[in-house]
Amino acid sequence: MQCNVKLYGIVQGVGFRERTRRMAKSLNLKGWVKNMKDGSVEAMIQGDPDSVEKLIQYCTSEIPNALVTDVKKRYVVEEEFDNFKIIK
Repeated sequence: MQCNVKLYGIVQGVGFRERTRRMAKSLNLKGWVKNMKDGSVEAMIQGDPDSVEKLIQYCTSEIPNALVTDVKKRYVVEEEFDNFKIIK
């Protein structure tokens, strides 16, 4: 399964991308995460459906100092990723 997620709120400047990358790695997920110019964070998450949902849940409620006020999820056709990385 592959899901494109945009997270809004206080999600930049709080270690959001690094924590997301670490959790994704621990869940054996692949894809990427990046800061957007509008202040949001976008991620493309690929892997087991339960693990994808666990990562989204983690991002929305468990990252210290972050406050997610809105989440937009879109399930997409899979492309092949070999890891999970931060895109600058």
